[in-house]
Amino acid sequence: MNLYISNSQCNLHDNGEDHPELSERTNRIQDQLIGSLLFDWFAHAQSRAATDDELALAHDPNLVKHLEASLPEKGVIEINIDTHLSPGSVIAARHAVGAVLDGIDAVHNGSAKAVFCNVRPPGHHAEYSEPQGFCLFNNVAVGAAYAFERYGYERVAIVDFDVHHGNGTESYARREPRVWFASSFEDKIYPNSEPESDIPNMVKMPLDKYSGSDEFRQAWSEKGLPALIDYKPQLIIISAGFDGHVLDPMGNLKLHENDYAWITTELVKIANTFAEGKIVSVLEGGYDLGALSMSAREHIKILFGLDF
Repeated sequence: MNLYISNSQCNLHDNGEDHPELSERTNRIQDQLIGSLLFDWFAHAQSRAATDDELALAHDPNLVKHLEASLPEKGVIEINIDTHLSPGSVIAARHAVGAVLDGIDAVHNGSAKAVFCNVRPPGHHAEYSEPQGFCLFNNVAVGAAYAFERYGYERVAIVDFDVHHGNGTESYARREPRVWFASSFEDKIYPNSEPESDIPNMVKMPLDKYSGSDEFRQAWSEKGLPALIDYKPQLIIISAGFDGHVLDPMGNLKLHENDYAWITTELVKIANTFAEGKIVSVLEGGYDLGALSMSAREHIKILFGLDF
């Protein structure tokens, strides 16, 4: 059994006009799955809202208080560059984190083998005490911390193939040596992170502007995947960003849907070998709606073993 988790509450987060991170992103993914006759081949669930204590597993408790105190009564406000709040933003973000926690519950207790969380706002740029880059809470970092705290996992891997490096997740990996973090990303764009890793539990794979399938697959085949195999993860959490697609306006990589199918295939193999298949995948970026929905479809097909 595989599980797809979403929640309409995630659409309460509004970034305002002309912002690429739209509620339509999650809607289009679901519409693509329905139109491709895939949606009835897996279980569906509505996520719960993460509690303050759960968010505090990877965030400063004052961050939650600050965001809630900053919520506008109406309209949209900017709290830092490109990161906005609307009246329902914290509710939406709590449900995005809650989806990941529900997914971890499901793969741990055996009710699901693999999970896809079709949620927003994204999370991998959110730092310990600061929202950044469209992200309010770091969904995958809280998820990893929850797996350690609630279930006693010792080796949780976070794998990120978004076009932008997950600086917030890197910060979590620096605080938590039990987690292992691998990230491929376009070099010299937001958030302008250092391209090389200086800690043993992180693998960075910067890709030059205009890199395509060959460079992406070579980086993972030679660096990311062998290191993940050496780590022997008990659980894999994926930051599934699809903005490296050639049609996406937010980056300059030249990936295609089949590249996301390829990396997912490799991750599933590793999960089956070391983690009893336990994977929780969480939506991050992807801002061309057509490319996003098709890429997510191919990712989910492989993740869920839907070979048709």
